[in-house]
Amino acid sequence: MKALCWHGKGDIRCDTVPDPQIEDVRDVIIKVTSCAICGSDLHLMDGQMPTMEAGDVLGHEFMGEVVEVGAGFTKFKKGDRIVVPFNINCGECRQCKLGNYSVCQRSNRNAEMAAAQFGYTTAGLFGYSHITGGYAGGQAEYVRVPMADVAPMLAPEGMDDESLLFLTDILPTGWQGAEHCEIQGGEIIAVWGAGPVGLFAIQSAKVLGAERIIAIDTVPERLALARTYGATDVIDFMNEDVFERIKEISKGEGADAVIDCVGMEASAGHGVASLVNTIQEKLTSTQRPYALMEAIKAVRPCGIVSVPGVYGGPIPVNMGMIVQKGLTMKSGQTHVKRYLEPLTKLIQEGKFDMTSMISHRSTNLADGPELYKTFRDKTDACTKVVFHPN
Repeated sequence: MKALCWHGKGDIRCDTVPDPQIEDVRDVIIKVTSCAICGSDLHLMDGQMPTMEAGDVLGHEFMGEVVEVGAGFTKFKKGDRIVVPFNINCGECRQCKLGNYSVCQRSNRNAEMAAAQFGYTTAGLFGYSHITGGYAGGQAEYVRVPMADVAPMLAPEGMDDESLLFLTDILPTGWQGAEHCEIQGGEIIAVWGAGPVGLFAIQSAKVLGAERIIAIDTVPERLALARTYGATDVIDFMNEDVFERIKEISKGEGADAVIDCVGMEASAGHGVASLVNTIQEKLTSTQRPYALMEAIKAVRPCGIVSVPGVYGGPIPVNMGMIVQKGLTMKSGQTHVKRYLEPLTKLIQEGKFDMTSMISHRSTNLADGPELYKTFRDKTDACTKVVFHPN
């Protein structure tokens, strides 16, 4: 079969790889009908995540049709369309029973490797390095889905792929990022990064009742979409002082909560940070937490800092600012299964725009390497890439 594979920093290829096989009675094999490039896939492309190996199949946003099931498997049958969360869940460990699906204690085949890096294991993830289990991802014609009796969801009748695909990751991730802000109604919420996750965080904050939503980015197409999706204010961080603008918007109080949807490869805006960032991008691949640093500064005292953006290792953080301002930080990979049913209902009610952010579509995975570059470089007005390989 054809699949998009990692072969080193900046080297994504469309390879012919072996078809997946059933390995356990809880497995299903799906024919992928839709998959997408996620912003966090770009961290892999840029060599920011450890334990990648040449030939690893990428992709964790995908869905498709069941073509084979394990012996005695009953949750799905051949021909069913299913939505597959990016994290793999056993459904039996303490964390799964608590609903903390992103830290499932049994699904990561390389749990000892993850524990060495993070203290304890995290859940197995599709297509996202060997520290998360080394599972083949979904930017492929077929995928093996382990423990398929727990996390995947049967696609509701009458809903097409593009109405459901982003339930696999970016909609629940944006929703969890907004949910962490404890929105009661009337708050000012600032969102760093108006990429796909940020756009869903903006929509989620609006659904939850935020009064003012500030989107921070520099890409014109993203800022335009942010306004369409509910941002009351947009800030171009390359042309405006973000901190001063947020103070102005909030009448000197600061944002009630802030959401870092950028993660480890942020770019700085004005001043010395911008100069340091330029040098750092040229000389090293060290993680750049500029968005997080700015968010921590801009949130009001006793506010909330929500971090759905991906970080893979140590970063410098101003703990003095966090402690002295009495901030609460909430973060983590998304507990996707927790949100599937309620978010599906909100989609059916028309609360979310699921498709207008998709700028590039392809039915050919061979277009993948070039579309990875287009998405990374934000050229050709690219805001989201979706494949329909079958």
